[in-house]
Amino acid sequence: MTHSGRAFWLRAPGQGEIRPVTLAGPGPDEVLVRTRYSGVSRGTETLVFRGGVPENQHAVMRAPFQEGDFPAPVKYGYLNVGVVEEGPADLLGRTVFCLFPHQTRYVVPVDAVTVVPDGVPAARAVLAGTVETAVNAVWDATPLVGDRIAVVGAGMVGSAVAGVLARFPGARVQLVDADPGRATVAAALGVDFALPADAAEGCDLVVHASATSAGLTRSLELLAPEGTVVELSWYGDRQVSVPLGEHFHSRRLVVRGSQVGTVSPNMRGRRTFSDRLALALELLADPAFDALITGECDFEELPEVFPRLASGELPALCQLVSYRSESGDGPAGSDIRGG
Repeated sequence: MTHSGRAFWLRAPGQGEIRPVTLAGPGPDEVLVRTRYSGVSRGTETLVFRGGVPENQHAVMRAPFQEGDFPAPVKYGYLNVGVVEEGPADLLGRTVFCLFPHQTRYVVPVDAVTVVPDGVPAARAVLAGTVETAVNAVWDATPLVGDRIAVVGAGMVGSAVAGVLARFPGARVQLVDADPGRATVAAALGVDFALPADAAEGCDLVVHASATSAGLTRSLELLAPEGTVVELSWYGDRQVSVPLGEHFHSRRLVVRGSQVGTVSPNMRGRRTFSDRLALALELLADPAFDALITGECDFEELPEVFPRLASGELPALCQLVSYRSESGDGPAGSDIRGG
């Protein structure tokens, strides 16, 4: 038995479209999922949308269920929450998260989906991939009890990191961003907020996620001697200038890269990708993370919404994509507040 669906594709850099999809029925170890919500990870996905993935990073940047190749045509995305319509009996009707692009229905192996815990609304669960990135960054950063920590860049990933660190015992966590409007996000997450010029210095640890040279420079300035910057930004094809001739050597500072494509070396051999994703979903039981969902649109609107996200006209952290026309679900906002 075949099923029909629709998927969002990048036809050419800066141009998206919705295409029909025909799906074969799931095999013995597969599931058919009907999407309820997907999320646009604004930083990475708008970089892909504008065709900014460097050629030498095409393989590294591939999403798990990507079709096509960079720069285009390509079907890209990795924040998807849906309901299992066909598959093993223990998964039927369950709400699951999958690293799948923006598509109304899809068939994937059973081990590609993770059941969303009770108490985590489906709309909030689209953040699982981003919170998983934050978990990996914290594993890389190895904060200590009582550390003075700054997160520079209150975008989707930076805010998720701040949300995870807010629960760290005794830590002073400050979210730093040039947009004063992000103070609302910081307050919702339970951390302090500062504009770059006002940020507290003498930090033991800084997590940088602004994807700007100015942000990385300020991150180094905020460090105490022998402090560490964990670099989470993805710059794509842009060049970055860093002032290594000032206090970098005399203070013995460290810049360490972090990337979600591998489990942090600090946990490798003890945690799997599945363990990390399951932990991220558990953390999303906290309604504070709703602050990261700042925009919503219907699936059919994606070809018009993506250019507005890429240009900054829509300043969303996570743009929630609703598939209500496919499922008859009510407004997404009621789902976010529902558990």
